[in-house]
Amino acid sequence: MTDADFLAVARRVVRREAEALALLEGALGESFVAAARLILAAGGRVIVSGMGKSGHVARKIAATLASTGTPAQFVHPAEASHGDLGMVARGDVAMVLSNSGETPELADIIAHTRRFAIPLIGVAAAEGSTLLRAADVAIVLPAAPEACAMGVVPTTSTTMTLALGDALAIAVMEQRRFTPEAFRAFHPGGKLGARLSRVADLMYGRERLPLVATDAPMGEAILKMTESGFGVAGVTDGAGELVGVITDGDLRRHMEGLMERVAAEVMTLRPQTIGPGALAERAVQIMNARKVTCLFVVDPEGSRRAVGLLKIHDCLRAGVG
Repeated sequence: MTDADFLAVARRVVRREAEALALLEGALGESFVAAARLILAAGGRVIVSGMGKSGHVARKIAATLASTGTPAQFVHPAEASHGDLGMVARGDVAMVLSNSGETPELADIIAHTRRFAIPLIGVAAAEGSTLLRAADVAIVLPAAPEACAMGVVPTTSTTMTLALGDALAIAVMEQRRFTPEAFRAFHPGGKLGARLSRVADLMYGRERLPLVATDAPMGEAILKMTESGFGVAGVTDGAGELVGVITDGDLRRHMEGLMERVAAEVMTLRPQTIGPGALAERAVQIMNARKVTCLFVVDPEGSRRAVGLLKIHDCLRAGVG
């Protein structure tokens, strides 16, 4: 098999799956809406189940639902027949996946939902299958060939099922108005957690701030800059609001007669600031654009009172940016 042959197969697979997703998009209709409404109305969890490759997809759908504000759990159908049916209770919604709709291992979990009046969403490619006949909401996958030459390896069918699960999760998430704050609560670790960190999570508090008054001698300002280790001093007016900053660059620009000056004569007026509730990622963007390495954090209630200081190095160390 030549390099060109490998690429030809790969492109055929991607093309077939992309075509199948386009078919799925066109096929979405009332059953999709009904499934989304069932999930939204559930007082319990969404129980997602499937056997074989459908089971792997079911695990991912359950994880996506759970991470986007919809309590969900995967239940293996074979384990369900040996006691795990106790995990499926009134108030839950069951979502069962099977390309053929005739997978024998699903019989017990389907029967359990019927016995206890647990709403059942069935997803299959065969409209008259046992699963879809039993389901309260039947979602029929459009007819599309599998991506392999034999047409039997679960590829296109699992891709469509996975995309359908993503579509349901996102539709429900947006209807719930799931916020970035809630998303971060479910994703505290890794890159996602870092990207959703708030300025307040990474800033130094007010007790660490290098602040001087507008009439402070420059000797005092330089001492504050040195003691803090931030390389910057904030300048506050009589009301305690931040009116300027002094940086190393300001010191160099006013080198002549520097020690005879006061802070107000050296400071940069109206410095860029940020609120504690802003995303740290946004703060990094501002610092990069302004070519500065720290930002003063001001009172979110609209005043210019400094409540913290954020350094770009701490953001980068936390994985932000």
